[in-house]
Amino acid sequence: MKSAIGFALLLTLARSDPALGQSVQVEADVTGGYSTERVSAAATQVRLFGEAGSWLRVYSEASWAARSDDTASDVFGAAYPYGNRLQAIEAYAEGLFRPRGALIGFRAGRFRTPFGIHGRSDYAYSGFLRAPLIRYDGYFALSNNHLEHGAELIVGIPHLYAATTVGAPADVGSAQRRSGVDSVSRVQGYYGPWIVGASRIVTTPYMPERFARGRSVFTGVDLRWTHAGVQVVGEWITGRPFDGTHTDGWHADVIVHRPWMGPVTAVWRSEALDYEAPLPRARRAERHTAGARVRLLRNLSTQINVLHQTGDLSDSFSTALDFAVTYSVRAR
Repeated sequence: MKSAIGFALLLTLARSDPALGQSVQVEADVTGGYSTERVSAAATQVRLFGEAGSWLRVYSEASWAARSDDTASDVFGAAYPYGNRLQAIEAYAEGLFRPRGALIGFRAGRFRTPFGIHGRSDYAYSGFLRAPLIRYDGYFALSNNHLEHGAELIVGIPHLYAATTVGAPADVGSAQRRSGVDSVSRVQGYYGPWIVGASRIVTTPYMPERFARGRSVFTGVDLRWTHAGVQVVGEWITGRPFDGTHTDGWHADVIVHRPWMGPVTAVWRSEALDYEAPLPRARRAERHTAGARVRLLRNLSTQINVLHQTGDLSDSFSTALDFAVTYSVRAR
């Protein structure tokens, strides 16, 4: 609902203000995919964003996605849920000020939970077709489908800032947290080719209270290093999904796009997740993924992943090949 309101607001502003209308952009992605886990999928994402004045930016996004089998696999779960219905994802306004070299920013509305490496583009369009194990619904950790209804305040200097978010869960997907107030704190710094951050979230569990008591608390550290067409991304988390349990996990990604590779971007991910709980509920898994993103035409690209997973976290095949094609358009 809030994404629909955001789209309506931007369309109204664009029609009534010629200057703003020139800055409003619409993006759409249409994706189809198939996995050897015998799962096929289709999805559409639409984003509308622009400047609403000299310092205010507005962003809104909605998606529709469906899978042939949504019971036992995390395939194609990089950034959107597959509920076979149109769903609001994000709808927020944000602003940024730089008084005397300082940095002050805010964001308010509905947005992805700002813990660690959480952006849509970090997962959905980097070349991977699945979310990391530590960020998939139902895996006793975090989820890329976690959203906040709330506000975020950022203060600092351009190379180092701290952010605090207070809100209420507004999740989509199957792992929807219980209602309540939650908070996210983050510190992030930049130095040369390095970006390093640390995050902490205190929130409500996504499972029923009769089973999951207490608060869900996680701390994480993330980093990115970029040089000469090579990017290394890593994230590690530790904490508890609810009282009496503990989850540790990590993923490390390598993304390579050198000039001689032409339209091909190569990707590799190694990851692990360890959920500690009274037997027989404990779960552990490791996974390695090799793949590529290939730009076929100006607006057409394909992604292919080959992965191998061990452990007992899910009922997925131990080895699988995932393939997807995406057509993207942008209009102003």
